Amino acid sequence: MYVKFILLSCLLGLGLNTKCQENGRLGYANLVCQYSVKWKFDTLNSIVRDDLIILQIGKDFSKNYSYYTFQSDSLSKTPKGKEKRRMLFKQAIKKANGGIPIGFPRKRSKTYVYKNYPRGKMTITDGISLQGYIYEDELNTQNWEVLDSTKTILDNSCQLAKCTFRGRQWIAWFTSEIPISDGPWKFGGLPGLIMEVHDIGKQYHFVMIGIEKKEEPIVFSKTYMASKKFEKTIRLEFIKAKRAYLMNKGGYIEMETGIDLGSNSSQKVMRYDLIERDY
Repeated sequence: MYVKFILLSCLLGLGLNTKCQENGRLGYANLVCQYSVKWKFDTLNSIVRDDLIILQIGKDFSKNYSYYTFQSDSLSKTPKGKEKRRMLFKQAIKKANGGIPIGFPRKRSKTYVYKNYPRGKMTITDGISLQGYIYEDELNTQNWEVLDSTKTILDNSCQLAKCTFRGRQWIAWFTSEIPISDGPWKFGGLPGLIMEVHDIGKQYHFVMIGIEKKEEPIVFSKTYMASKKFEKTIRLEFIKAKRAYLMNKGGYIEMETGIDLGSNSSQKVMRYDLIERDY
C-alpha cells in the first residue's frame, strides 16, 4: 500500500530547476520517496546528524539527493534568498526556545546519486569545501543474502536482506509489493524497493517515511559550490580527499582562501568514519 506525503518544498514554493549544467532534464519520475537518515558524524563525541533524502524513481533511472541541500541551493539562486534564509533562521531560533535551532535551510549531504546514468552505471556528484566533484560508480554491486524475517513498514510487508559492502555490514528491509530494484543512496539490486537500511552498528540509518506516485521532472543538478563546475575524479580518490579535508579543515581553508589561521589556533580533531570504508 502506498502512503502519500507532502514534500516540504510546499513551505517555500520551491520547484525543481529544469536547467542544469550537464544534460538538463533527464526525464520524469513516476514515484517519489522520502527517507529520514541519521548518521554519527563524530564517533568520538557521539555527534548525530540528520537529513531528509529524496529518491525520484523514473522508468530508466533514479535520482537521490538531500532535500535540505536542494532547499538551500534553491534559495541561493533567488533574488531575495538571503532575506528569506534570515527570516527562516529567526523563526527556527524562536521555535527552539533556547535550544539548538533546526528546520532552517542549510546544506547537509552534498551527494547526488544518479542510478543507471549512464546505462549500467551510476553518476555521483559531491563536494569538498569550495569544489564540486563528479565520478562514475558501479551499479547494484551489493551481494545481498535474502533471509526469512519479515516486518511491516508504511503498511508494506518487508523482507530482510543483508550484505557486506565497502567495509560495512548492512541490513536492509525491502518490499516485493513495490517491485522496483532501488533504494536510498547507492543501494539497490533487491527484488523490491528498499524501505529501511542500516549498517550493523547503526552509524548510518535510512528509513522511508513517505512514498507517493507522482510525475515530476528529474534534472541533473548543477553545483552551487564556489568553483561553479564539477571536477572529474574517481571514487577512491574522492573518498581519500574527503577524509583528509574532514581531518584538517583549517588547512584546506588556508590553502583555498589564503587566510592564515595560525599554528597556535585551537582545532578540534574529529573522529570520522565515512560511509564507505574501503579507502
